[in-house]
Amino acid sequence: MLFRLIIVLLLIAPMAQAQIKTRTPSHCIALAEATPGMAYLTLANLPDVVTETVHLHYIAHASFLIRSHGGLNMVTDFTGFTGTLPMIPDVVTMNRAHESHFTQSPDPAIPHVLPGWGESGEGIDHSLDLGEVLIRNVSTDIRSQFAGVEENGNSIFIFEMAGLCIGHLGHLHHEPDAAQYAAIGRLDVVMAPVDGGYTLDLSTMIRILKRLKSSVVIPMHWFSDFGLSDFLAAMSDEFTVINVEGPSLQLSRDRLPSRPTIMVLRPQYLRSDN
Repeated sequence: MLFRLIIVLLLIAPMAQAQIKTRTPSHCIALAEATPGMAYLTLANLPDVVTETVHLHYIAHASFLIRSHGGLNMVTDFTGFTGTLPMIPDVVTMNRAHESHFTQSPDPAIPHVLPGWGESGEGIDHSLDLGEVLIRNVSTDIRSQFAGVEENGNSIFIFEMAGLCIGHLGHLHHEPDAAQYAAIGRLDVVMAPVDGGYTLDLSTMIRILKRLKSSVVIPMHWFSDFGLSDFLAAMSDEFTVINVEGPSLQLSRDRLPSRPTIMVLRPQYLRSDN
């Protein structure tokens, strides 16, 4: 009997191991550096070409669908509506500055709902490891409705996947301090609000993005082509500007542009006819 049990366990172990999706290491090293006793190593035999891709679709306002190579669907600044395409995301993130960035009644079928705020200004810490994707956040403050400050009311969410670090700045109301920049780490791709005042004034946002020097910047939270054009003009000295003329991008580590690039997407709700 014992011999049969051992044989069964030996057969099951490889099957279970095969079902675990591993994450291709990114170079967003802030987490390792911040953990006592840990060091980040880049293996010399790491392959030069990474075939994993990430699908990114600009839904509306500050909401994006981020779809992993393995098929995980994650929606940022989730409002409860993504379009007519029937879909239950695996993960949704939310911020509380306005109702256009969260919902009070997310579908209970969503496995992981990550609010970007905690109770009484205490903030919240997320580190959700789904195997091929690690989702974490860095808390920042927001302006309250009474012209004060609500501490830790916003989160910058960071998705580490396919060897990439993808950051969503949320409803950012101030430049990160040194500790927050360190916690964010090196972002390959960043989704940034460029409205010029509802979040941050344009000059401050530009300073943040030029410091981050991400390979790909995706403008969001803009309200007119005039405002978007002002942002693009101010960034064109250091960044290439590409109008994608659509809502979606395919991203992979081996195809990142050699010069920092702004990819302008046009928002479109997810549709069942596509």
